[in-house]
Amino acid sequence: MKLFSRVDKGFLIGVILLLIFGLFIFASAALGVLTSNEVKFYSVLESQFVFALLIGVMALCAGMLIPFTFYEKHAFKIFIITLVATMLVFVPGLQLFHGGAHRWIHIGSLSFQPSELLKFGSIGIVAMWCTAFSHRFKKINVGFMPYMLLVGLISIVMLLQPDFGTLLIIILSTFTVYFVGGSTIKHIGFLVGAGFLGFIILVSARPYMMERIHTFFNSSHDVHGSSWQLNQSLIAIGSGGVFGRGYGQSVQKFNYLPEPIGDSIFAVLAEELGLLGVGILFVLYGIVIIRGLMIALFSESQFGRLLVLGIIALLVSQILLNIGSMLGLLPLTGVPLPFISHGGTALMVLLFEIGVVLNVSRQSHFV
Repeated sequence: MKLFSRVDKGFLIGVILLLIFGLFIFASAALGVLTSNEVKFYSVLESQFVFALLIGVMALCAGMLIPFTFYEKHAFKIFIITLVATMLVFVPGLQLFHGGAHRWIHIGSLSFQPSELLKFGSIGIVAMWCTAFSHRFKKINVGFMPYMLLVGLISIVMLLQPDFGTLLIIILSTFTVYFVGGSTIKHIGFLVGAGFLGFIILVSARPYMMERIHTFFNSSHDVHGSSWQLNQSLIAIGSGGVFGRGYGQSVQKFNYLPEPIGDSIFAVLAEELGLLGVGILFVLYGIVIIRGLMIALFSESQFGRLLVLGIIALLVSQILLNIGSMLGLLPLTGVPLPFISHGGTALMVLLFEIGVVLNVSRQSHFV
């Protein structure tokens, strides 16, 4: 097919295998929902297998067809549109309040999380800015100040929801683009220091975040409350051993693990398929990440290079935050596991971004 001509086949195959493996794990994890809510069980299956995957594949094709230079030309407009869309979660009649946060737009029977699009819009505008002002980017008023203003604006919107996990992912991915795009070590050091100070202030002002930090350092604290998810996750992962209990045989997904189809799905995978299954997942992630980095490295376009790098940084940060929190290596953030966790918007936008990477790969010397 002409659509798939001259794209990185290794990257594409890695993504397809991840999708298949992810749906395989998701189908088993969803059984944990069946025992408590049969209607929700069929609803999540439909949303993941039909709605998200079908539209996601269409989004992937769109990402492959649209020349990546389009995002460079319209980066500012795309960012503004995605930022405004994210702010619609505060509009009465459109907002969907769930889990103590305003993160979704609700229209009829459909819900959508616009911050997923904001991730892409943020990466695009930083990549464009680094490319357009590459010769003067080291100047404080050209590189440093605009980036600080951008992060500050995004932070206000995301913390009002609140959604610290998504904010952290946006900061990590755009910071990667900003760093590679030509920033100075002095500016990087100042940003790291400012970020650390801002995190301390934020944690002090948000009791629920302080509770998560406390849980991170003391997992035995409040085992029936704030530490419940971490402890149940560690029980699931530990009981999986090398080969696991067997596909579909997880015990923890039944009324023990919170969100077994969401951010706790890694624990279900580890319990059922053991270290072997986790190893397979890491290999598949490794293929996609390494091939993506090679596409970026050998891209003829600086914007294309930075855009792909930002998308890969987006993927890596989500993987590390999810798995790290399930293993107790990082505080819980509620970040879904890419290609595996339930989440229609997340999967659709991720597949679109994969399509963008494939589009850039057409002019990469690596392919």
